[in-house]
Amino acid sequence: MTAPNISPTVDLGKFNSVVFADRLINWYVANRRPMRWHGADAYSVWVSEIMLQQTQAATVTEYYDRFMHSFPTVHALAAASQEVVLAHWSGLGYYARARNLHEAAKIVVARHGGNVPNSLNELLNLPGIGRYTAGAILSIAYNQPVPLVDANVARVISRLFTLNELPTSREGNKNLWAITSHLVPLQHPGLFNQGLMELGATVCTPTAPDCNKCPVTSLCGAHATVDPSQWPTKTARKKFVQQIHCSVVVRQPDGGVYLVRRPSRGRWGGLWEFPRVECKQDETPCEAAERAARQLLNVPITDVTMVTAVKHTVTHHNITLYCCTAQALEVPVTGEGIHLVSVESLPDYPLAAPQVLLRNQILCPAKFEIQQALTL
Repeated sequence: MTAPNISPTVDLGKFNSVVFADRLINWYVANRRPMRWHGADAYSVWVSEIMLQQTQAATVTEYYDRFMHSFPTVHALAAASQEVVLAHWSGLGYYARARNLHEAAKIVVARHGGNVPNSLNELLNLPGIGRYTAGAILSIAYNQPVPLVDANVARVISRLFTLNELPTSREGNKNLWAITSHLVPLQHPGLFNQGLMELGATVCTPTAPDCNKCPVTSLCGAHATVDPSQWPTKTARKKFVQQIHCSVVVRQPDGGVYLVRRPSRGRWGGLWEFPRVECKQDETPCEAAERAARQLLNVPITDVTMVTAVKHTVTHHNITLYCCTAQALEVPVTGEGIHLVSVESLPDYPLAAPQVLLRNQILCPAKFEIQQALTL
């Protein structure tokens, strides 16, 4: 699984790549934001890069610290159960990342003695590792001149060479990888790649690039135009689908509540949640709560009260999640997919971010009582 060697569509012979690399690296060393994973080993780089996919660095820091404290080595991660790994990922989103990272760690231990591979082909054969993550590991941890392209790098390169191709198109993506392959230097490739990403994240931003702070403006094609932000070529925005869901916190007289486990694959795969359904047309949240209890717990409920609502977005779906509380009229059959959980032990279960918000309200009784005044 070797990355193809493709010639770029721009004439790089006229571009001073040595000056570009020197300026970028010097700027990065002097201006980079302090991150926990700077100067880390291959495993730490791997974990941080997986977490940083689809997630801002400021959000990742807390999760990274907790994750590395519990799983400081590949061996520790491989030995953990998936449920424990997901619990540490709870709230970070895109949970397939955690499942793939866990599975890949087990492969690294079984096939590589716990040493993160230092070859492109071996890395690309691990679950959840694509060319970007492999490039980050090889360049940052192993000092190999391997390129990487993420959204920030794509934006910088598109403006640098005023590329008119759509970065997400097949040809546009190939061209970006070809250009970065030619630009990455033999010396300090990790600093170079991190500098490209940092420049895009902090200076060459999507809508308001701060060209006065950019170390390579004299080399940038977009800087010479009226509006540098017109690059890269924009994609048509996808329309968001509006959905209404309802979760029900079903209580037992002893104070316990019920959680159900989602299927291992798909959205929020393998996570636990308060029984939840998508509301039907003309169905109130309280009616949906009763249906959720019947379908997922197989019990009738009483004293159904709507207490709060949470709005969140998942892959082009804008979801309003209502939450109701209720009392069970019967005792559900618990087992692998249904657990009766004490309020105190709720934090031990991996929940998706919106379910974490509901959980936190249950753990804060005063706030929860205030929310009970909410009505449709």
